Amino acid sequence: MTVEQTLSIIKPDATRRNLTGKINAKIEDAGLKIIAQKRLQLTKQQAEAFYAVHKERAFFGELVDFMISGPVVVQALEGENAVARYREVMGATNPANADEGTIRREFAESIEANSVHGSDSLDNAAIEIAFFFSKIEIAA
Repeated sequence: MTVEQTLSIIKPDATRRNLTGKINAKIEDAGLKIIAQKRLQLTKQQAEAFYAVHKERAFFGELVDFMISGPVVVQALEGENAVARYREVMGATNPANADEGTIRREFAESIEANSVHGSDSLDNAAIEIAFFFSKIEIAA
C-alpha cells in the first residue's frame, strides 16, 4: 500500500446544509487524514480554471454556476491509496447508484448537486491540490 494525497471539495449544496462536519467524519472514519482545509467562495474565473478540462462539455456553464453559488470547503487528504479510497467513500456520481453509507448516497441532492468532488487520479490530485494550497498550508 502506498500513502497518497488527494483533493476533496465539499460543494455548495453540502456547505449550505452545514454538512461539513458529517462529511469530515466519514472521511476520517475511512482512515483518511485531513492535512489541509479551508472554506472559500470561488470566483467565476477560479471555477472556470479548475474545471477547464470540461470547458467543451455541455454542462460546463451549469457546473461553474453551481460551484460559485455558495462557499466550498477544499481539503487535501492523505492516506493509503487515498485517491481510490476517497472515491469509494464518495460513492458513485449519481447518488441513486451510490452504495449505502457513502457520502453521495447519504447527502447528495442530485447528480449535479452531489455534495463532494474528489480527484480521479494521482496526477490530477497533485494538480488539484496545488491549485488550492501552497506547500506551507499542508500539514501532513
